Amino acid sequence: MDYRIGNGIDVHPLIKGRKLILGGVHIQYKLGCDGHSDGDVLIHSIIDAILGALGKGDIGDYFPSSDQKFKGVSSIKLLDYIYNEFFKEFTIDNESVWNIANIDSTIILQEPIIKPYIEEMKEQIGISCSLNDNISIKATTTDHLGFIGAGKGIAAITNCLLIKKNG
Repeated sequence: MDYRIGNGIDVHPLIKGRKLILGGVHIQYKLGCDGHSDGDVLIHSIIDAILGALGKGDIGDYFPSSDQKFKGVSSIKLLDYIYNEFFKEFTIDNESVWNIANIDSTIILQEPIIKPYIEEMKEQIGISCSLNDNISIKATTTDHLGFIGAGKGIAAITNCLLIKKNG
């Protein structure tokens, strides 16, 4: 096959006393994601989508929450590591090298409105994954349904398309 598709999802509770970081960008808000790292659900879902497309496990295999060296770490640094590990020199079956063709993500949260931050998120992710225009980030609410609708949590879902490099 000349392409692979991966899917990633991440969910975190929102709590007081933490910064809300999405796509490597600090979002001004009264609550932040509770997590071992900075809790960036968007980046975590992107990492899982990439790893899923490669058939290389999930984020916990590389950055376990039991490992204190990842406590509070920027998730952008984790994405940088995954990209450098698997797309700079990695080959599958010693013959085919993969490129990220597209990342499509949806952030699910009731508030705050994140539209003003989306371009900066795309820039941050683009730098980490050597992508220019092929990043889509959208946001939606749950119309006040469930724990996300009650403002108690946030989720992100990502799909990632890989294509085989020529040569």
